[in-house]
Amino acid sequence: MATRAALKFARECSVYRKAKSNNISSRCFSTAASTNAHTPQPPSPKKVPHFSKKGRLLTASGIGLLIGGGAYASTVDEATFCGWLFSATKLVNPFFAFLDPEVAHRLAVSAAARGWVPIEKRPDPPILELEVWGRRFANPIGLAAGFDKNAEAVEGLLGLGFGFVEVGSVTPVPQDGNPKPRIFRLRNEGAIINRCGFNSEGIVAVAKRLGAQHGKRKLETSSTLSPAVDDSIHGGKAGPGILGVNLGKNKTSEDAAADYVQGVHTLSQYADYLVINISSPNTPGLRQLQGRKQLKDLVKKVQAARDEMQWGEEGPPPLLVKIAPDLSKQDLEDIAAVALALRVDGLIISNTTIQRPDPVSKNPVAEETGGLSGKPLFNLSTNILKDMYVLTKGKIPLIGCGGVSSGEDAYKKIRAGATLVQLYTALAYGGPALIPEIKAELAQCLERDGYKSIYEAVGADCR
Repeated sequence: MATRAALKFARECSVYRKAKSNNISSRCFSTAASTNAHTPQPPSPKKVPHFSKKGRLLTASGIGLLIGGGAYASTVDEATFCGWLFSATKLVNPFFAFLDPEVAHRLAVSAAARGWVPIEKRPDPPILELEVWGRRFANPIGLAAGFDKNAEAVEGLLGLGFGFVEVGSVTPVPQDGNPKPRIFRLRNEGAIINRCGFNSEGIVAVAKRLGAQHGKRKLETSSTLSPAVDDSIHGGKAGPGILGVNLGKNKTSEDAAADYVQGVHTLSQYADYLVINISSPNTPGLRQLQGRKQLKDLVKKVQAARDEMQWGEEGPPPLLVKIAPDLSKQDLEDIAAVALALRVDGLIISNTTIQRPDPVSKNPVAEETGGLSGKPLFNLSTNILKDMYVLTKGKIPLIGCGGVSSGEDAYKKIRAGATLVQLYTALAYGGPALIPEIKAELAQCLERDGYKSIYEAVGADCR
């Protein structure tokens, strides 16, 4: 890229020199013509702006740097250059801090959708690879639902190096969500309060995007891979990277099960796993579905809808349930009992909290209604994770979500019982450069404690 830019500058300078030469020739011609009044004079050439000596020096220096930089970039190894690109995103992060939170979020999604983000070319540490639900994950670090609500940037986000990306929450009918402003930063605490309320373009719009992306990714994968290679090595249905779809319900809907069933029928063909989100604090009555009877009835209906569809050899997508961190011991026991009895494929622990633990409680922004995410949620969600791992006896894969901002945090989630880990708020503050840092630190933590794989560390603190 740098080399092409340098050549472009060189061509422009060549045009300038040519124009300048023509100008000199014209002046000579005009002098000669003054001695012969009857000789017709040619039209005056276009005036070329005069470059000062300082300007010429700066231009020459710029061209030199571009050519030198382009030549060096063409010889440096891909891994080093990739590292530079990710590190360079740290220069952009401060710009987003001056924007309204929702505007910044919108710009970030647009950038990822247009490919204006770095692409991870370096292989993940082998110790991070694992298989869950028959899907091969290159690493256990995923992007939680809420960032790409409408599946606009799946390819760009997977390209950042996440092991999996979860889109949504997606509602059956488009809805605007709650009035703005509805996202509030607590920068010093590394936290965010949001009350978005399932703003979604609806399942039809999302299905169209996922269908187009699915076909493109599958075509690219089939054209670059040998038929003899095992498909499971490459991740999900459409190629490298695992895609999850988080399903929500409309605010005005009186039949929650019908909303989730509609999402299953429309989107499951594109998903490597599905999530029933019954834990957002921003949709009235939603968390009541976490009760034992309500959850049992809901899961049964959604499982039946999924299982009645026609599936190939890969079978139906796993069905997960996302729960809140604000649950009593009895609530947790009820959820664990239902999950075990109905053989739920996994649980995501957890969503945002309505609590305001210290030091958030001292921040004036804490008065805002909504769910709290980020660092202050880490201990609360990790304790719930431990409890659920014990209650489910380690038989159900758990995804640890809430307050993860480092490789050490991810490692603690895994030791607390998580097989996979998700983040979101930390990405909003740290940008793309955070992803390779977390993966590298997680690998170091595993090796430091003598583990040879993720599996060996799962639930280590609960044994």
